[in-house]
Amino acid sequence: MKWKPNKIATRLGSWAFVRAQRWCVATSPERAAAAGERIGRLAFRLSKKHRLRTLSNLALAFPELSEEERRRLAVRVFEHFGRNAADFLRTELRTDQEVLETTTVSGREHLDGAFALGRGVLVVTAHLGNWERGAHWFSASGFPMSVVARDANDSELNDLVLRMRRHAGAEVIPRGNAARPILAKLKANGVVAILPDQNSSEAFVPFFGVPAGTVLGPAVLHLRTGAPLVPLACISTGVGRLHIEILPARSYDRASGVKPEEIMADLNRDLESLIRRWPDQYLWLHDRWKSARRKGWIEAGRGS
Repeated sequence: MKWKPNKIATRLGSWAFVRAQRWCVATSPERAAAAGERIGRLAFRLSKKHRLRTLSNLALAFPELSEEERRRLAVRVFEHFGRNAADFLRTELRTDQEVLETTTVSGREHLDGAFALGRGVLVVTAHLGNWERGAHWFSASGFPMSVVARDANDSELNDLVLRMRRHAGAEVIPRGNAARPILAKLKANGVVAILPDQNSSEAFVPFFGVPAGTVLGPAVLHLRTGAPLVPLACISTGVGRLHIEILPARSYDRASGVKPEEIMADLNRDLESLIRRWPDQYLWLHDRWKSARRKGWIEAGRGS
């Protein structure tokens, strides 16, 4: 079997991430966060692919910023995800009580009101802030969360991620076979979290004013079950601290003929409003507009 350089780099990265857990657990939260931040800065310099993708995405989303402003923002993005990785590797040291004591929440009434309907809750969030710690807050608050996610390509890394999520009280629903377990969870008035801000070719919906390949799953599930859609963000506010910003729930009358694309456009606007408040905590490294580029729907020169 012939190994490509990118695959080798990915495999080595997974290997290093898994083994970094021992050090992160043995040291203090502050030292782990500082090391993660330094690794993030190093990754910005060494990973040309992810650096250029981040800068390209920022140019699409924030054309009003200068190149230097976007570059400084990109560095902060890499630093943030370095700190995030270090925090995630310490998950098994956290107790429910610690999570509750280190988390502030705005808009809790929107979540409580959604639960009161008894139809389950579809939490819609983005790869923004520290969503893994946010899932732990839900569990610690008496709302065990199911998260729709795909497996990591590396089996050892995947086992580590699943172990951390189980400790945080999150049930992982594999993305490929998600419908039945999601419906069962909602029927039991449970919480299902979906992060729909990944590239897809299912539908194209504006995101930061640019057509973006978007999954329709949250909208389709809402129309089928009536479970309210609750947009939110889990924002890092310091080492070991979190703020959860919950927006008003969205519900739609199926009889009105509303289309899933229209619902996802509303949700994309909600997520965009949150990302604009904390742009340095968003996963700009992901190729969000990949399918739109292939369709030729992004003007030449944009995002460069």
